[in-house]
Amino acid sequence: MEQEVAVELGMSRTPVREALIRLHKEGLIEVVPRHGMRVLPVSSDDMRDIYEMLTALESAAAELAVSRQPSAEQLLPLVDASRDMGCTIEADDLDAWAAADESFHRHLVALSGNRLVIDAVQNCWDRAHRARMVTLRVRPKPTHSTREHMEVVDRIRAGDARAAAEADRAHRQRGSRELLAIPDQYRLKTL
Repeated sequence: MEQEVAVELGMSRTPVREALIRLHKEGLIEVVPRHGMRVLPVSSDDMRDIYEMLTALESAAAELAVSRQPSAEQLLPLVDASRDMGCTIEADDLDAWAAADESFHRHLVALSGNRLVIDAVQNCWDRAHRARMVTLRVRPKPTHSTREHMEVVDRIRAGDARAAAEADRAHRQRGSRELLAIPDQYRLKTL
């Protein structure tokens, strides 16, 4: 298995082995003795846990971002991503919307300046990405996100850490309610 992946990627087995070990430790893959590995499904409970963690960490990141007093230039990627989200919704391009949304959240967390928060959020995103992309076309059209994102930006710009954290928390909670309703609606045990 390692050798096949290494050849496919054009690299040595060592980094492939290290990556597979990390994925296993993070609960994303399962080692099947003498048969290789398999990608583990994401359950509804997993998604609930992931989104609770994302909500807590990202709202803390929004609060930390305020304390760093970001400049207009530093906030520009958030504004640009939000604008792009609005345009992609109008164009009905959900893949481009998802990329712009991810860009917003990555820049927001990076503004926290806290490496541990950034790493923990990255781990949650990696775990949530597959389920998020699977549900993208069956969940309600994400028309609220652009406005909610700009509310977070406005609160950061105003220097109101508590309000920035609350705006982000409300945004994440609304989004997670929509996402978590899908497995129940379609009677899916895993994604």
